[in-house]
This record gives sequence, structure tokens and C-alpha cells, in this order.
Amino acid sequence: MSTLLFALDASSREVIVSESAKGSLKIQFIERLAEAEDPLLYQAVATLTLIAQAPQMDPALFKAMDKVCQLIYTNQNRLK
Repeated sequence: MSTLLFALDASSREVIVSESAKGSLKIQFIERLAEAEDPLLYQAVATLTLIAQAPQMDPALFKAMDKVCQLIYTNQNRLK
């Protein structure tokens, strides 16, 4: 089972999508998506990033937002 990982490239305004097998230290690149391609995912990952950078990060909130990002990405990929 793999976990999707999300990051923002602020300079190119892209979401970087990768995956990692549970318990593995290896990360495999999947794709880069421009904000214009999937603005909903971009904003969700931006929110996830803000949560992660908060001085008093709430792990439950981070986990919930990460799940939202995964659902958006999974649903958008199915529609392609």
C-alpha cells in the first residue's frame, strides 16, 4: 500500500505528487500539476502546507487535510 505525498513548488505554481510505500524511505515521483490544471488540488495542498507550517500544528487537522488532498487527487485522476 502506497501513500500519496504532496508538495508545492511556489516558483512554478505546481503541485508535486509523489508516493511512498508504507514504512519505506523511498519516494517515487508521479507528476507535477500546474495550478491551472487543477486549481482545487493546488489550493488544498496550499492549505495543507499552511497547516504544516503553523507554530502549533494540529496533527489531526493535518491528517484530515491530507486526506482531502488525496481524495481530490484520486477523484481528478479518475476523471481524466
